[in-house]
Amino acid sequence: MKRKIIMLAVVLAVAVSLWGCKKETGTETGTDSQKAGTKEGSETDVTYEREYNEDGQVRSFLTGKWVDAKIGERRPVAVMLSNIEEANPMSGVSKADVVFEAPVEGEITRLMGIFEDYDDLEKIGSVRSCREYFLFWALEFDAVYAHYGQSSYAVEYLERDYVDNLSGLGSIGSTVFYRTDDRPSPHNAYASAKGIQEGIKKLKYRTDYRDSYSGKFKFAKDGEIISLTGADGQTGKATYIAPGYYINKPWFEYNEEDRLYYRFQYGDKHIDEMTGEQLAFTNVIIQYADWEKRDEGGYLAFDCHGEGYALIFTNGTCMEAHWMREGDQDDGVIRYYDIGLEHEITLNQGKTMVCVVEDRINGQMNSNVTFH
Repeated sequence: MKRKIIMLAVVLAVAVSLWGCKKETGTETGTDSQKAGTKEGSETDVTYEREYNEDGQVRSFLTGKWVDAKIGERRPVAVMLSNIEEANPMSGVSKADVVFEAPVEGEITRLMGIFEDYDDLEKIGSVRSCREYFLFWALEFDAVYAHYGQSSYAVEYLERDYVDNLSGLGSIGSTVFYRTDDRPSPHNAYASAKGIQEGIKKLKYRTDYRDSYSGKFKFAKDGEIISLTGADGQTGKATYIAPGYYINKPWFEYNEEDRLYYRFQYGDKHIDEMTGEQLAFTNVIIQYADWEKRDEGGYLAFDCHGEGYALIFTNGTCMEAHWMREGDQDDGVIRYYDIGLEHEITLNQGKTMVCVVEDRINGQMNSNVTFH
């Protein structure tokens, strides 16, 4: 039976203003059924020890899987992606290890792909302009941020010394990006792996993760499959998810054989133009966030530094959650806990999509998210 989510009043009560910081909590270790994992306190100027195996691979911060050290030690790149119907199908997006989606003006959504292994990609995009909340999410991964222009509200953040960005309207634009003739502007701007790497080199950006970076997600151990458990101790099944966005109307369908959530939008499969591959994710997170309209043009701003309600989906199961920002603006991350703030939630190894939605619509709690 289809369920509509009505957020808990207690969760909304603890929401803070856009750009606040909140406390940390302790947890305990979980096993097959999700009881959640151990959260470690964060400290500044501490070197984080990466996990390597005998084959010279390192544990990926993005997926929790083993990857070649030259890929896993390198900073990822976060690329802004247009998601209006005229800009689809996208190119290269199926190679992203983490994908964010959130509304922008006019109720359309924009995507941001976080890419770890992108060396073979000749076409990524189409690339669109920066919104500062996407930048804040990119910083959670210590990523180099690629975008084609920016809103006026984002300029002050892009100019900060801890932000490494590649802008199509900047001096590096012609190095990183190119335009095609198969679509009208502005839906024909693309980035390539070669261009991104040349741009990073020319701007002398740091190429490896900072020593203190310890990742955003907590992943299951090798060979472990996580099923999420609700507050009542029962496993909540969830094989269909609809975030409730108005224009593209996306949804996910769970496949039990490969344990992946396959994505659809605009009434059909969400396909990567370069590969013909449908987007699929091991984990899906619906993150409710405080928000506001900044001006008469409908510019949106989402809370990226406070806390709020979330739904976590993995292995065909669902769990209510509470997200909260931990750490400073330049190096902090959002982490996900159970509603009681006792345990950090563990995800299964693999790709993750985070759909950020308004916590309220027309003054009422957002009940547009559906799943069953």
